[in-house]
Amino acid sequence: MPARLLSAGWRGAFEGLGRWTLSPGAALRQPLLWPSTPRRLSLGCADHAKAPPGKKLLSEKKLKRHFVDQRRVLVRGGHGGSGASCFHSEPRKEFGGPDGGDGGSGGHVILRVDRQLKSLSSVLSQYQGFDGEDGGSKNCFGRNGAVLYVRVPMGTLVKEGNEVVADLSHEGDEYIAALGGAGGKGNRFFLANDNRAPITCTPGEPGQERVLSLELKTMAHAGMVGFPNAGKSSLLRAISNAKPAVAAYPFTTLNPHVGIVHYENHQQVAVADVPGIIRGAHQNRGLGLAFLRHIERCSFLLFVVDLAVPEPWAQVEDLKFELEKYQQGLSQRPHTVIANKIDLPEARANLPALQARLGGTAIALSAITGENLEELLLRLKDLYDVHVASELARGRQPLRW
Repeated sequence: MPARLLSAGWRGAFEGLGRWTLSPGAALRQPLLWPSTPRRLSLGCADHAKAPPGKKLLSEKKLKRHFVDQRRVLVRGGHGGSGASCFHSEPRKEFGGPDGGDGGSGGHVILRVDRQLKSLSSVLSQYQGFDGEDGGSKNCFGRNGAVLYVRVPMGTLVKEGNEVVADLSHEGDEYIAALGGAGGKGNRFFLANDNRAPITCTPGEPGQERVLSLELKTMAHAGMVGFPNAGKSSLLRAISNAKPAVAAYPFTTLNPHVGIVHYENHQQVAVADVPGIIRGAHQNRGLGLAFLRHIERCSFLLFVVDLAVPEPWAQVEDLKFELEKYQQGLSQRPHTVIANKIDLPEARANLPALQARLGGTAIALSAITGENLEELLLRLKDLYDVHVASELARGRQPLRW
């Protein structure tokens, strides 16, 4: 490096990294190239790969403030400890023989379901398992690496590439995401009749390394499906202790919320408020696919329609069409239609036509005033009882909250 460049001082030399070049008399005229920033391995609804140009991705700290239902995680198992090569040393015992112990195995990385978690925001972008200890003299084996548990919410789907490798849909489910490496062998392991003084020992093996995609699908008994501003969040607040955001102006919920409806005999029914679906959601318009997958695990559905709009029965047909296009048979699950906003005058005028179209099965109510909520709660209990009986008949335990 020319002396004139060094005379400028380190502070002046490194101002404007990546833009300055060497002096004209120097042979090297290429700009100083700096390594590019490594690609982030975490994906979520808050920091998707298709970020707008010029917009910075959210840091891990800020990401935890958002609802995240997709993550890309790099997991590595712990490295195995190396075996020892040594010989027994003791007074008046000249040929003590080899006594090098084996190294400990590396720790696994295990995904474990935690019912308290509702989002993948607490999952980091990479995990490294604990390494095993090296072997010692006097045939002492190294300690195995501890198991690293990663907490994930119930309903997490684990994918490797395009293949589904695990479905963590029940409390206590676990999946070994990365195996720890095996420990190395000490020279005591290689003792044989034709080799009484082996000096050979092996190093520990590296842990398994995998890139996994985690996808969260909300677990609930009932899923409320409807277009934006149909009143789903207000209805969930009215029948449960959930507190989704509501306001006097039109807007749509961006995060799924799960509320618990309590009945006698300590029975609990989980109801999910799925964000509003728009026409063309099965073609991933808006955030269609990101929301539709939260309906897959719901055992029965509640179609919430805005009774105050013209032709509210068209909303039911459009919602069933979007669900059927997304997954065949999804619209045929047990369901009921809820006609919301009956407290508005235009809604009462549309009620007879809607009941005629649906054969009188729609439940007309108002989430704001609480009118006719009892009929919804009774219908919800009936759907839940049918679901429990169906699951027990198949030899499966129904979802418990």
